[in-house]
Amino acid sequence: MSFRLAAYAVCVEGGRVLLARHVPPNGEANWTLPGGGVEHAEDPFDAVIREVAEETGCDAVVERLLGVDSRVVPAAERTVPGGPDHQNVGVFYQVRITGGRLRPEPNGEIVESVWTPIPDIAGLRRSSLVDVGLALARTLPATGHVAPVPVGGLIQH
Repeated sequence: MSFRLAAYAVCVEGGRVLLARHVPPNGEANWTLPGGGVEHAEDPFDAVIREVAEETGCDAVVERLLGVDSRVVPAAERTVPGGPDHQNVGVFYQVRITGGRLRPEPNGEIVESVWTPIPDIAGLRRSSLVDVGLALARTLPATGHVAPVPVGGLIQH
């Protein structure tokens, strides 16, 4: 089984959430939250700020920890064919954008970032991370753990 520790930014402002459109080299585009893998010896708190800057061009501050989500994605459901089962542990933060201008990720897989009205998200092809992050932001569970988010329809891992 493969494993990844990642940090994700949930930026909600005025009924909209900041989403990033991810276009992998050999796959279908989908919308996701700004964020990504925590580098060796990096604090997830620092990683989420770095990832927002890299992927969106914006400066951000962490306002609070929303929670941690751990899920195993069976090999058959992964967007990368032929790989093993995969465990993703995501640390989700409520983040506020403080400056910068939205732009594509230079030499990366994020081709645009946009403020998206929350009601419009249901119709987007998106990562399950979006639904997990929004559920955490909406419920603010005292334990920092969100109930499993159903995966289906337009949602992908």
